[in-house]
Amino acid sequence: MSSGRTLAALAAIVVVAQGCATGRASARPDETLRAYSKALREKRAAEAYELLSDDAKKSIPFEYFSRIVKENPAEVSELATALERPSEPPRVTATVTPPGGPVLLLVYEDGAWKIDASSIDLYSQATPERAVLAFVRAYDNHRFDVLLRFVPDSQRGNLTPASLEKAWAGEQREEVERLMGALRAALPTARFELLGERATMAYGAGGTLELVRENGSWKVEDLK
Repeated sequence: MSSGRTLAALAAIVVVAQGCATGRASARPDETLRAYSKALREKRAAEAYELLSDDAKKSIPFEYFSRIVKENPAEVSELATALERPSEPPRVTATVTPPGGPVLLLVYEDGAWKIDASSIDLYSQATPERAVLAFVRAYDNHRFDVLLRFVPDSQRGNLTPASLEKAWAGEQREEVERLMGALRAALPTARFELLGERATMAYGAGGTLELVRENGSWKVEDLK
């Protein structure tokens, strides 16, 4: 794992636990984010590491985390500064798949879990999270007319629902099934990195989903 990739991954970590913004995890994501950025800025690697999720700790041993902080002072300082002024308030989300039902997105607000609008707007493209949920849902429901909405204008060309179905349900079916399965498995713990009108989501063993926002709607620019 490269230093650059690790630093990017550290920026996406959100922890929900009990505590306050003094180096401990908090029930409030903004306080945890503030504590994490402060620990990074002050090079307190052990405190920053304690704010990582259990999954993150499994993939990044403390020794490696500490070395990244020590050997990349400029990048870590820049990351800490960026985390102190997020572009929008942190959102804590979860996905639930009821037996025989569609994947639902829940949002943690004011100390309670609430159902996201994606449970009603089944094919919403309002946010990266909703767009990926809708993308997988449209594929599962064989809604190739809806899937066409997720194709960026620059890539659409003469593509039609029929031609998309012919490709995805034909010679490309095995590969598409593999990719969709990996996306579906990654949704419950998915994290998105936002940069302006673009977003990325890591999934599977090194896979990356790239999205772009066009006219207010998030679309799938690349899936690999």
